[in-house]
Parts: sequence; C-alpha cells; structure tokens
Amino acid sequence: MALSREDGYRLIDCPDQELDSLLDTAGKLRDRFKGRIVTYSRKIFLPVTNLCRDRCSYCTFRKDPNEPGAWTMTPDDIADVLGRGSERGCKEALMCLGDKPELAFPQYRDTLSRFGHRTTAEYVHRACEMAIERGFLPHTNAGILTRDEMKLLKPVNASLGLMLENVSPRLSLKGMPHFSAPDKDPAVRLRMLREAGELGIAFTTGILIGIGETRQERVDSLIAIRELHETYGHIQEVIIQNFRAKPGTRMAGFAEPDSAEIARTVATARLLLGGTMNIQAPPNLNPHDHKLLLAAGINDWGGISPVTQDYVNPEAAWPHIDALATTCREAGFSLSERLAIYEDYIDRPDFLPAGLQPVASKLRADILEGVL
Repeated sequence: MALSREDGYRLIDCPDQELDSLLDTAGKLRDRFKGRIVTYSRKIFLPVTNLCRDRCSYCTFRKDPNEPGAWTMTPDDIADVLGRGSERGCKEALMCLGDKPELAFPQYRDTLSRFGHRTTAEYVHRACEMAIERGFLPHTNAGILTRDEMKLLKPVNASLGLMLENVSPRLSLKGMPHFSAPDKDPAVRLRMLREAGELGIAFTTGILIGIGETRQERVDSLIAIRELHETYGHIQEVIIQNFRAKPGTRMAGFAEPDSAEIARTVATARLLLGGTMNIQAPPNLNPHDHKLLLAAGINDWGGISPVTQDYVNPEAAWPHIDALATTCREAGFSLSERLAIYEDYIDRPDFLPAGLQPVASKLRADILEGVL
C-alpha cells in the first residue's frame, strides 16, 4: 500500500537521530526490488543551444544571443561530437537546450532558418536523426514541449525528459528563483508530464532541492510524480538533484543542501515512489557522497560521459566510470551500464518507437557482450 502524503511529511521531517533508520528502510526496499545493481548510461552531451527565454536565479547555462559564451551547435558541430562519442562507446545522445529561444530571439530564428528549420523542435528532430544514423539512442531534454512537438520527437527518441523541479507556485513569486522563468510554472510542467503519458513516451523527471522550497513541498512534488505514473505508467526514472551555488548568479551566496538533507530526501523519495521506481542522484554533484546515496536507496547514477562535460554544471566533472565501479563494489553493489530507455520499456512497442528497436537491440547486445 502506497504511503500517504502525511507519511511523506513525517518521513522527510524525521529527527536527525532517526535518519540512519530512514536510510536503512529505504535501502532495504530498493534491495528487495532492484537488488544490489546500480546503473548508469554512457552518453554524450549535446547542448544544441544555450539560448533560453527563462532567467532562473541559479543557472549559468542559459545565455542571450550577444552574451559571451552563447552558442547554437551547427550540424557539423553535432556530427563531430557524435563521431567522438561513437569512438568511445557512448550509446545515449542527450540533447539538452534552453527553453523556447525562438520565441525570444530574432537572431536565433534567423539561425534556424539558415539551417532549414522553423522551430527548435524541428532542428532537434534532425539532430536526433543524425544520432540514430550513428547508432545512438537519443534522449531529449528541451524544456517545455507542446503535445505536437512531443509527437514530432517521439519517433526519434528513446525517451524524453523534463525536471518537474517543484510543484509549488510560491517559487515563481517575486524574489524567488523562478520569478523570471515562465516555463517553470508548475502547471505548465505538470501538463507536459501528463501529455507525455498520454502519448506513451518513456519519461525522466525529478525534483530540484535546496532552492528555497520546504521539505513538505518536496513531498508534494514527489506525490504529483507518483500520481502521474500511477495513471500512465510512463515515468521511467526520478532524479533527486541538489542545487549547487554558482558564481555570477543571483543565488551565488545561497546555502547548498548538505549531505544529510540530500540523503533524507532520496530515502523519502524511495519510500514514497516504491521499490520498482528507478531513482537517480547525479554523481558529479555529490562527489564525496556516493556511498551515502547508495545507502539512501538510489539505483541509478544517470548519464556519464567520457567525451563531453556537463554543460549545465561545468564545474562538476563526471566521475571516472572505473572509479565509480570501485566505489560501488566497496559498498556491496555492482555497476552496470544501461540504455537511455530502461529495460522495463524497451520491449514495449507502445513506448519504444519501431524505428529505434533495431538500434536498441544492437546496443543492448553490445552491453551484454561488454563491447565499448
């Protein structure tokens, strides 16, 4: 029987002296359903454009067109990264970009036109086709997409992603982190998650902790994700991502959540979402707490690239896969590679498009054979 919202409030607010017990309970639930295997996806990160109409208080990724460091990848840029990723045995092509730049920047619309496209979604579709031709499974995180844009992208994506972040509209009020970010409206993000379920798209989402939300608002956000998954069965993974303060942002001096706070949130997520959900915490954002996160109930580390940096968190280097495998082994776990779409969805034609099934089958076989 699923835990109630009130149960979640009680768990996440447990006294510090009960934290070890909370983590132990969550870890045992994970073990019962997932065993002692923790997964990761070997990926390349393709930041198609960092132009974005939103201005979140903690982000260094987004740029205006005339700012230093602004970019939009050309098809040749994309082909170059795909080539380097293929040489290093990467299997996921993560398309990550800013929200709705064509609505804000005429210069960017001109760039799209030169590439032969009207919209960002059309250009991402082309990039995904290029990735598939190279033997990758694309996963796109393009911010808010309309239903029609998701229909366009579904045939060329193994999965899509959008961080819910938090369901509290309070975080969009003046002085709060999402005040200047229209695409962070919780109702808009929940609508996209719901429509993805209606379209049968394997979906990755999650919450962002430490941006000024309350513990209870974290629980509310996890419950919202659970309710959507109970209805559509499409949430393949939930990420518990911790805020990192970045120089040059409005939240540069904001306190980051400590290790215990992150662990109690991970454990509460495991208990609220159940033993079958895949729960991730980014290893590069928690470089000293890998064993703690394993104890708290995660079963996945997300995408790790031997080729490209984390462009959203460039200060946080990916862990070396061999070193991460050693850490997992010391904690009693085995590290295993997975694809951009989880095994639970890979054999379901309603989720994995027919055109991607041969690619997925080959990559799955490569993993089983230990081919880089």
